[in-house]
Amino acid sequence: MIPRPRGHMPARALLCALLALLAVAGSCRAATLQDDPTLAKRSAWWRDARFGMFIHWGVYAVPAQGEWYMNNAKVQVKDYEKYPPQFNPVKFNAKEWVSLAKAAGMKYITITSKHHDGFCMFDTKLTDYSIVKDTPYGRDPMKDLAAECRRQGIRLCFYYSVMDWHHPDYLPRRPWEAETRPASGADFSRYLDYMQGQLREILTNYGDIGVIWFDGGWEGDAAKNHSQEVVDLIRSIQPKVLINDRINLPEDFSTPEQTIPAGAMTGGRLWETCMTLNGNWGFNKDDHGWKSTEDLVHKLCDIASKGGNFLLNVGPTAEGVIPTESVERLQQVGQWMKVNGASIYGTEKSPFRRVSFEGRCTVKGDRLYLQVFQWPEAGIQLTGLKTPILSAKVLGSGETVSVGRVLSENPGSAPTLTLKRPSKVDALATVVELKLEGAPQVESQAVVTRLGADGGTLKAGDAEVHGSNLQYESDKDALGFWVNSGDSASWEVEAPEAGQYQATLTYACDPASTGARFELSAGSGRAVQGDVPATDSWTDFKTLDAGTLRLVKGRQTLVVRPAVLGKVALMNLRSVRLTPVR
Repeated sequence: MIPRPRGHMPARALLCALLALLAVAGSCRAATLQDDPTLAKRSAWWRDARFGMFIHWGVYAVPAQGEWYMNNAKVQVKDYEKYPPQFNPVKFNAKEWVSLAKAAGMKYITITSKHHDGFCMFDTKLTDYSIVKDTPYGRDPMKDLAAECRRQGIRLCFYYSVMDWHHPDYLPRRPWEAETRPASGADFSRYLDYMQGQLREILTNYGDIGVIWFDGGWEGDAAKNHSQEVVDLIRSIQPKVLINDRINLPEDFSTPEQTIPAGAMTGGRLWETCMTLNGNWGFNKDDHGWKSTEDLVHKLCDIASKGGNFLLNVGPTAEGVIPTESVERLQQVGQWMKVNGASIYGTEKSPFRRVSFEGRCTVKGDRLYLQVFQWPEAGIQLTGLKTPILSAKVLGSGETVSVGRVLSENPGSAPTLTLKRPSKVDALATVVELKLEGAPQVESQAVVTRLGADGGTLKAGDAEVHGSNLQYESDKDALGFWVNSGDSASWEVEAPEAGQYQATLTYACDPASTGARFELSAGSGRAVQGDVPATDSWTDFKTLDAGTLRLVKGRQTLVVRPAVLGKVALMNLRSVRLTPVR
């Protein structure tokens, strides 16, 4: 449903998050470029950038067990307060940090001004619980970072947590402190005044801010958190700022975490995948599971090919040092970007549903960029492109790539293009720029599942997604975020003969989401409905007999939609199996 993040959201908060998301989905429409002209203007720089640095840095770097240490270890507030006096990041160097981001090819930096532990990494007049007033360091690193970002042409953005485990008026309390820190006397409205005051400071004292990146709002809804009031305040101070979707309102862009959607967001919705370099957001001295440079470049290409942004995290130490493993990988990504950045910056999603080679594709005007991960000796093929090619060359070397044409057996269909392997290829990804006669025109590439004598399986990754929230989650290989009654999934199915087919769903549904019913239909035939029984969790997939459908001979569309949403969502759906009934 929601990705199982290691950093931002533990399992115990999942239900609250989904309920908040459901409330949003039912009452608010997510903004898109098509229906909000101001968003197009405000987001132009962000869409051109495509690649940014996330920085999770705070006093949690002292115990060095990740940014959720206070929660995970069930630390009392008074015990956690021993860490600020030990926090002295004397090796922090704003110039080095910004230079690293720039060398990596990143165009913006989003940094934690306050994470869930409530410790403020900026100079605030509203609490002494800050790096300026409660640490030996005694300086505001955000001032230095803002100045350096301006000098080097990088956009500065601020993360801010709605949730605050330290503030006396934030509610609810943590379960383990019910006796040591009772909620009596706490006033959440006072906390909201505090939060709005800090946002005013952030937006006033550091120059132009690119994004306010909220997090931790899942313990309340839009009404409780005065979300619209907060958004109005932000826009009254800096009208051009972008705001993410984690304040109980959809706002400007979605934020898939640690996962990449199967395709572009529905309706042109803006989105940004945030991801760690290892398994933690904040510095964890024991986490050495670093992603490879190859993996990072491939993820960057994948995200850009779907019209998204990539926000890649580093977690500096308590001394203010970005780990060597992070630095090395970012420098290597930057070397690739120096040569191939044209295939990332300012590009739009691929016009192809999928490409017929191992790699990805982006587009910019009359240019197609083929990002080839593996280039066989026999060359690669590109199917479905109708616009003539004027030239083909490798970025960096400028080598001309030979392009052949294999005519289709179907009259009127585009030929299959064959691209010869260049004399030198990049181990990470070789990019070929195709200059076309105009904007690329591509044949429809709907995935058609052809049933055999024993039927066939419709996979989540092949589904067409319709609506505002439903999306494919690659880490689960399933359709999730099914929290809107108007969202549906469809597949193109070709049956060898007319007849009855038994439908079997492979699904997961957390016990918290009771009462859901699905509807399944094929073509103009009679739809079937059924209950969605609970499984052990959102990742505990089981099979469910969904009833029988009558299919006609040939092609038809099979659709799954909610008949009734559950308390949280419909389900996570991995596949639909169709078996002929004999």
